[in-house]
Amino acid sequence: MLDIKFIRENKEIVQEGAKKKLIEIDIDKLVSLDDDRLKQLKEVEDLRSEVNKVSNEISRNQDSAQKMQLIEEMRAVKEDIKQKEEKLKTTMQEWQKMMLEVPNVPDISVPAGKSDEENVEVRAWGEKPTFSFTPKDHVAIVESLDLADFERGTKVSGFRGYFMKNDGALLFFALWQYFLDYFVKQGYTPMIVPSLVRKETLMGTGYIPGGEDDLYKTQDGEYLAGTAEVAMMSYYSGEVLKKEDLPKKFIAFSPCFRREAGAHGKDVKGLIRVHEFFKLEQVLLCEANHEESVKFHEEITNHVEHLMQELGIPYRVVVNCGGDLGLGQVKKYDIEAWMPSQEKYRETHSSSYFHDFQTRRLNIKYKDVEGKLKYVHSLNNTACATSRLPAAILENYQQADGTIKIPEVLRKYMGGKEFIIK
Repeated sequence: MLDIKFIRENKEIVQEGAKKKLIEIDIDKLVSLDDDRLKQLKEVEDLRSEVNKVSNEISRNQDSAQKMQLIEEMRAVKEDIKQKEEKLKTTMQEWQKMMLEVPNVPDISVPAGKSDEENVEVRAWGEKPTFSFTPKDHVAIVESLDLADFERGTKVSGFRGYFMKNDGALLFFALWQYFLDYFVKQGYTPMIVPSLVRKETLMGTGYIPGGEDDLYKTQDGEYLAGTAEVAMMSYYSGEVLKKEDLPKKFIAFSPCFRREAGAHGKDVKGLIRVHEFFKLEQVLLCEANHEESVKFHEEITNHVEHLMQELGIPYRVVVNCGGDLGLGQVKKYDIEAWMPSQEKYRETHSSSYFHDFQTRRLNIKYKDVEGKLKYVHSLNNTACATSRLPAAILENYQQADGTIKIPEVLRKYMGGKEFIIK
């Protein structure tokens, strides 16, 4: 959520930012609505002040006739207050709804564009593997090596269900431990966070309104989150942090659930697009300073690039265009791994910063050196999402004899084996 004062003082910037994100919002209408809200609020407060003043006069007045007259006058005023409060309530609801729909202003370096097809490559790393045979896709690989069971997964869990088994399951565990070890050494606090969350947490992180179609909802009105970011960001909601404790860096693990609404027919089999998966997520809180946010955005991106390089997975980094940014993101990078079977890069990580968009909604503040309260800035980036990253490893490390060479950095987590064989 943006500050209404910032919106009023920068109407054109906010409107242009929404246009760049392809989000329809009428900022002039919002400002006019805010004028009405402030006017109605003043009217109600003035009348309440009048009632309080007259109530004191009534308590001090010894003339019973005058008392009755004042009481009758206040009855009319109180009725007027009641009507104005109802009007204010309606205005407030409309104002709050519009405020939640106002997108964050994208950074000036964000390119224009309508979809991920117009994201711009920043850099690429690694030599794409060449094969003396036609490379298999990850689905054929896991089936031939008995690493997963999609048929029984569908039987048990429904569309896009899967079981990981044998070395396929061990590969998942190896990646989690490998990434976790690295981030703990970098000073990140390890966390296991809830996936079952309240609506307020999703509103606070910007997934509601706008992304509700992709969320699973329980019969009790709670939701299953699609990323550990949701719960981790809400950990300090309503709290004031100490400036000396910033930045706060977390590596958070959770199951993740996504309906993949609108994705029917895309990757219908395999591990690229599933309804349930597991993820380690970087979440970072820092001072309310643009330069700090930019610095840490590069840092959380570089962490993943370092790990991808150690894994030996060719990848590229793209900066997302305006039309491929979420409501709250100021800027986002996608890291995309090379998939030999498709001869294209596929997204495995998303790295974003938000300024105080999320923390203003979640009311997370800190005191600066002058004792002034400010909203912290927030950032996040995927660390390791299983099942997409394992799919990239399987495809890039497949051998002519059908085995999979295990990346050297993962071998100690898989019993010292060098190859996955059936």
